[in-house]
Amino acid sequence: EMDFYPSQWQAEIDAMNTIIYDSINNGVYKAGFAQSQEAYDQAIVALFEQLDLLDQHFSDHHYLVGEQLTEADIRLIPTLIRFDAVYHTHFKCNTKQIRDYSNLYGYVKRLSKLDPIRKTTAFNHIIRHYYYSHILINPYQIIPTGPNPLL
Repeated sequence: EMDFYPSQWQAEIDAMNTIIYDSINNGVYKAGFAQSQEAYDQAIVALFEQLDLLDQHFSDHHYLVGEQLTEADIRLIPTLIRFDAVYHTHFKCNTKQIRDYSNLYGYVKRLSKLDPIRKTTAFNHIIRHYYYSHILINPYQIIPTGPNPLL
């Protein structure tokens, strides 16, 4: 049985979870649903500063905390998997794509191959859901042709 919240790393996992949620998980929504240029700009700066830091982190780490998959990785990966296919265009998080970050992209590709993640990632569903469900952002429910979501 895997322990995704090992006691020796709980403080680090909790700290990482706070950062990941605020600047990345919720950060894409802060940008996508921003109702002012100032709010959008703040969200984008925080989002891409954190993505830059993560890319540096993954230059010499396989996981966010410790040497195994933890809750922090499980919190981060859904947003990163969806990023290029949805958040980049739909939520205007288009400074870079995840595939532009060599280390971060390698992390996403590696974790995406894990059976529980691979088996529960359905890009057709993800893309259709986002482009159809946010009428204020995409009133005509147009699904863009790219980028190709395949990792």
